[in-house]
Amino acid sequence: MYRTLDADKIVETAERLGQRLQERFPDRGLNNVCAELRDVARETQERCRWIRKPHLLLRSAVAAVIGLLLLSFLTLVITFGQTSRVADEAVGFVDFVQVLEAGLNDLVMVGVAVFFLVTLETRFKRSKALRSLHELRALAHVIDMHQLTKDPERVLQRGRDTKSSPVHTLTPFELTRYLDYCSEMLSIVGKIGALYAQNLNDAVVLAAVNEIEDVTAAMSQKIWQKIGQLQEMEMRGMLPKGALERSRVEAGRTPAAG
Repeated sequence: MYRTLDADKIVETAERLGQRLQERFPDRGLNNVCAELRDVARETQERCRWIRKPHLLLRSAVAAVIGLLLLSFLTLVITFGQTSRVADEAVGFVDFVQVLEAGLNDLVMVGVAVFFLVTLETRFKRSKALRSLHELRALAHVIDMHQLTKDPERVLQRGRDTKSSPVHTLTPFELTRYLDYCSEMLSIVGKIGALYAQNLNDAVVLAAVNEIEDVTAAMSQKIWQKIGQLQEMEMRGMLPKGALERSRVEAGRTPAAG
């Protein structure tokens, strides 16, 4: 039960995170990103079912083509043998080598064709998985863009803003929650990607999934550095006492907590 990822649980977690975010920040654009993440989680659930399912029609067509190739090769060998017996000619060493070389070349070509056909289904599934993983990587960068301007130093209100300065309306507590939601969304992106590696045993897909996990982990680390800065500000007395207390309390609640 606990040795594989459950796609249903990932979808449920994404939906619950969306509810929490909507209740906490109903007017924030991050809601739209989280809604997209929920849709991607549901789509991945269906795609993984499609990947696991054997494609019998494709396999039947591949088996038929392979059978025709082998039959053609055997027919060629048998025809050559019968022609040699009819001619009643003794095959010399040079002729034997030439025939053997031609036969080996044909056998190699048949082997390459068979390998191409046998791996056709896997390559087809790999292509679909890689397109989905590319979308996940882009979604991770979109999430990172939303937390890009959420600088902990902004809560101290030092200096004057310029006309192009981003508008800052979040309290220290709200900023901590916002950053935490971004980190959770990045974690879900990584888990969605891991579903493809779990359902498709392919080295190329596994490498792409590992790349997404590395990217999301690095982004999440930057976010937690910002949260650590807020906590350090509070410890130094730069923030009002208890400004982040609600964040610590809610961190110990159930996953449905905002």
